Amino acid sequence: MSEFDENTQQVFRRLARAQEEFNTQLLRNLGSGRLPAFAELFRHVAAGLASDPERVRALQGHYYQEQLALWLRCFGQEPIDGPEAGAPDRRFNSPEWRSLPWFDYLRQSYGLLSRWLADLVETAQVDATTHRRLRFYARQLIDAMAPSNYAATNPEVIKLALQTQGESIARGLKNLIDDSDKGRISMTDESAFEVGRNLAVTPGAVVYQNELMQILQYRPLTETVQQLPLVIVPACINKYYILDLQPENSFVRYALSQGLTVFIVSWRNIPTALGQTSWDDYLEHGVIRAIEVARAICAVPKINTLGFCVGGTLLACALAVLRRKRRRPAASLTLLASMLDFSDSGDINAYVDADYVNQVERDFRNGGIFSGSQLARAFASLRANDLVWQYVIDNYLKGRTPSAFDLLYWNSDSANLPGPMYAYYVRHMYLENALPRADALTMCGVPVDLAKIDLPTYVLATAEDHIVPWGAAYASARLLGKNIEFVRGASGHIAGVINPASTDRRSFRTGAMTPSAQSWIESSIEHPGSWWNHWARWIRAHSGPAAPARTVLGSRKHAEIEPAPGSYVRERF
Repeated sequence: MSEFDENTQQVFRRLARAQEEFNTQLLRNLGSGRLPAFAELFRHVAAGLASDPERVRALQGHYYQEQLALWLRCFGQEPIDGPEAGAPDRRFNSPEWRSLPWFDYLRQSYGLLSRWLADLVETAQVDATTHRRLRFYARQLIDAMAPSNYAATNPEVIKLALQTQGESIARGLKNLIDDSDKGRISMTDESAFEVGRNLAVTPGAVVYQNELMQILQYRPLTETVQQLPLVIVPACINKYYILDLQPENSFVRYALSQGLTVFIVSWRNIPTALGQTSWDDYLEHGVIRAIEVARAICAVPKINTLGFCVGGTLLACALAVLRRKRRRPAASLTLLASMLDFSDSGDINAYVDADYVNQVERDFRNGGIFSGSQLARAFASLRANDLVWQYVIDNYLKGRTPSAFDLLYWNSDSANLPGPMYAYYVRHMYLENALPRADALTMCGVPVDLAKIDLPTYVLATAEDHIVPWGAAYASARLLGKNIEFVRGASGHIAGVINPASTDRRSFRTGAMTPSAQSWIESSIEHPGSWWNHWARWIRAHSGPAAPARTVLGSRKHAEIEPAPGSYVRERF
């Protein structure tokens, strides 16, 4: 036997060991909560088989005919003209997927099987909500079983393993072990970034803190500023610096450049000692306290407010609480990719049913911490091919190191939540959708009615948002009165928001509010470039006259505590 043959055999032995290890990790992940979902999928599909056998037989017969035709076409026995099975898919861009008959067959057979399973799910005799969940589970299964996800059925992986004499497989196994220790898939070169060194570097200071959050005030970038400051409430699921990444894509720095005085809430990565913290605590000791501090420091009766994602939900609730208490400290409200009406909250609803919420409430009835990494994995699974399997292939099967990307570094820097607060959120927002109903919920001792907020409001949704579908953001905007500026940006939940004006990329749409999202999109107008400049013109109109910029941050009562970005944002548990 030649040396090449011995090396080749060694490579394939490594491939087999890598596949075995990968399968073990995959089954371990399935056992963490997905198996019951897949069991439900198959149970409902089985019911569909029994209730509509003729349709199922027709689907089965058509599938077998397509498989036979595909086999003959791929292996040259009976060439057939016509389109390939399945739509173009970037997972199979490598020429080996088409030039080698076996892999060409795997690729196209996977397309046939995917369509057959999707069609089969439609036979289930269930209500619309359950049907949506089943489609989601089926898509998860379809994504997971792609031949590109496995070493033995991916020609790119095999080719690279042979070229490197198995070194790529060895590196991939090391990456898999390292990520198993971290409890998450690496999406970026994490050594390339550090908060306070090249992320969250806009100059400022912490001017207030309590157990739940720090408040940062930033140094002005202009000689004069608008009279009314801006208070930003980011999501508490991740760190605040998504809005202050690097200088060239920092929303905070952009707002400062527009002559705004900016404050931002830096939520605590909740430690075990704060495991009893409630939704009301986030309102009273978080959002409302931030508003009070900013007003006191700037000595103004009103401030502008901005909330991002669940930060927008918290902000709207806080303003509704204050309005019920006859207090109107805000001059305007901006909501970025935020949901108030959860009636159509997208695929995340596949995870949130009565059984799940009841279990969460049982788990946290005595307090505790809900791991931010759990939420990160759930959100990643909504776009599994882009946020899970792509990195499985590159990191573990090909042994590559991810490139440096600040958005993905932030995405991996998740924050823990207090269990009681999380339980309240998923029950009253996602499961019951109680927030749109006037006085259905009591917060901080008073009933809340979003319609009472009644402020000039700027609502940004993004076209491809998988966490806050733009239609849900539109329905949310319609709860807030008549003075609404609704804007739909391009791209998704993060990239659509962090779209710097300096790059002038993408586009956004504007238009007068209409009775439905569909009628709005039909009458809206598209504009090239970023929505940032459009928002800047809008916010300046609600920010009062110009005044000399403040040379000192904080005040006598709220003195500087430490430089931005503060210590809370650096905490990892």
